[in-house]
Amino acid sequence: MVYFNSQICDSVVPYRNVRRIQFGILSPDEIRRMSVTYPPIEFPELFQEGKPKIQGLVDPRQGPADRTLKCDTCRGSYIECPGHFGSDSQNDVTKIYSNGCGRVQPTYRRSGLGLTIEWNQTVDENQESKSKLSAARVLEIFKAIPDTMCEILGMNPRQSRPDWMILTVLPVPPLCVRPSVLMFGTARCHDDLTYNLANIIKANRTLYEYEQRGVTSHIIDKQLEHLQYCCATLIDNDIPGILQMCQKNGKPLKSLKARLKGKEGRIRGNLMGKRVDFSARSVITPDPNLAIDQVGVPRTIAQNLTVPEIVTPFNIEWLQELIRCNAAKYIILDNGDRIDLRVHRKPSDIYLQYGNIVERNMVDDDLVVFNRQPTLHKMSMMAHRIKILPWSTFRLNLSVTTPYNADFDGDEMNLHLPQSIEVKAELSELMMVPRLLITPQSNRPVMGIVQDTLTAVTKMTRRDVFLDKNDFMNLLMQLPSWNGHVPQASILKPKPLWTGKQLFSLILPNEINCVRTHETHPDNEDDGSFKWISPGDTKVLVENGQLLSGILCKRTLGTSAGSLGHVVFMECGHEIAGKFYYYIQLVVNNWLLIEGHSIGIEDTIADENTYEIIQETIKQSKQEVQEVIEMSHRSQLDSERGNTLRQTFENKVNRHLNDARKRTGSLAQNSLSHFNQLKAMVISGAKGSLINMSQIGMHQTQTVWV
Repeated sequence: MVYFNSQICDSVVPYRNVRRIQFGILSPDEIRRMSVTYPPIEFPELFQEGKPKIQGLVDPRQGPADRTLKCDTCRGSYIECPGHFGSDSQNDVTKIYSNGCGRVQPTYRRSGLGLTIEWNQTVDENQESKSKLSAARVLEIFKAIPDTMCEILGMNPRQSRPDWMILTVLPVPPLCVRPSVLMFGTARCHDDLTYNLANIIKANRTLYEYEQRGVTSHIIDKQLEHLQYCCATLIDNDIPGILQMCQKNGKPLKSLKARLKGKEGRIRGNLMGKRVDFSARSVITPDPNLAIDQVGVPRTIAQNLTVPEIVTPFNIEWLQELIRCNAAKYIILDNGDRIDLRVHRKPSDIYLQYGNIVERNMVDDDLVVFNRQPTLHKMSMMAHRIKILPWSTFRLNLSVTTPYNADFDGDEMNLHLPQSIEVKAELSELMMVPRLLITPQSNRPVMGIVQDTLTAVTKMTRRDVFLDKNDFMNLLMQLPSWNGHVPQASILKPKPLWTGKQLFSLILPNEINCVRTHETHPDNEDDGSFKWISPGDTKVLVENGQLLSGILCKRTLGTSAGSLGHVVFMECGHEIAGKFYYYIQLVVNNWLLIEGHSIGIEDTIADENTYEIIQETIKQSKQEVQEVIEMSHRSQLDSERGNTLRQTFENKVNRHLNDARKRTGSLAQNSLSHFNQLKAMVISGAKGSLINMSQIGMHQTQTVWV
């Protein structure tokens, strides 16, 4: 029993755990039993004397037709009634068919909405070899299938039988599935399903009248085709090769299939894709001047979305000032009345009382949930502090793009604004970006330094990088954590100079101690006489927050386990780790404005001597390949073990070409100095690879995959 004493229907049926779900086909008897319209619906008319007509398509037993009526079945209102199915019985058109054994099977072909059968051989010479297969004949064949044969076919005869797939009793959906819209107080605009169901009832009645009058068989067949057409377009109105069912104005009717499938359908549009309030969506663009836990929000969005604030003695003056500055939309009084400040004559005359709720606009440092779809893991939804900025895009720190799997080629992201204190507490304690720096999947950082900042920090921490006093002081002013102490210059005469390592050491917390290696660190320097020297400055040594040696790269500042960001997170906590990433970008990007980084054609060309050696190597490789080709033409090529002669030929050619690529690639790499801008990008790990650099340097246009 269901009680409709409120908008939420409470059932007294006890709860049970769902153990399994059984899918099947509704039988005609089940459709009749679940129907509330007995006798069945048989009139296409909707209303009679201004009231819903019994056995019509707006039968009051299926649900209330508008908000003023109640359901005749459950006595629920327009909102409370869940809707009840009806039924419409199709007329049986019986014909006499010859009883065959079923052994001889024809060839079936689809022809429009019907089927055509073609016999390879016929018993009777006068019998046509090609004829139409009607739905009545198919129903007769399906009914003759015994239950044991259904089980062999993989069907449960109690849940679904083949003859149930032929519509003999049409379920009529309830009114809440096909609601009518009241236009201008009197006129009604009915749903497309109602129009289509009316056509089905009319076609069914016409067919019944033809049978009663004894009309010729070809006219009945035409009417049967029309009835089948109406039923087919009710399910799917986009069948290829079939004319669409349209309204009087020529607009195609929306079928059941169209309501379910596609991006705008019920599954993807309503069930999987929920539309929510207090959310925004826009294109994302980069902004390295934002912290990793900040997101730049357009001013138009900030002035549209609201946050409820309860008036207390601690914030009443601030909220009163927001109202005077037109930075609030509504005031909700204790009795539930809502005051719209956008249409109020003079909002400054309103005086707040304790307990009132002010729905204010967004302000800086409000917490929001930022999300990029597809949401594949926990870090696809993280909490950020907002920073209100001009223009119309969301601004994002570049380091945060890795967990979101985002780029700036037109990607869009979603923003959700919390509406309660409990949600804000969860965001600040569970979902803030610094708290999610380490992924529990592999216990390593999920974000790091990327792009131009990574290239710049590699260049800045070289041994030969120095900064004079003016540049060093200007860069110190960009560091929010600077304590006012200027370190001793590494070179005093003829003028004070500081190294890039000293500048980076000011960013590191004092508690950090670690030893790491650069991407290009040779293995033979880990032991022996070079263990603590590192001639190539590839061993990164940090003691008490001072970078003593080593060039930083993607291995030490990226998402690798044991990187500097990982160590800072483990030793100093998430807040300092988040600031560490932010301060690196602030200082290093401003240093890059002084140093600069641009790639010219000179960075892609090897020197003249190396170019001659590369050309000689390519020429030699071509000769070797030509010899293999000539050997194959003279049948002098012996097949390798386990390979055919053709596979042997391909392997030899590929081997010569790949050897040439390796030799020329190493020559091109060795010819480029560490001042080469392209090589600096590759060594830092920001962009490109050694193979890309080799292909550019040796002008390679072919890649051979073995």
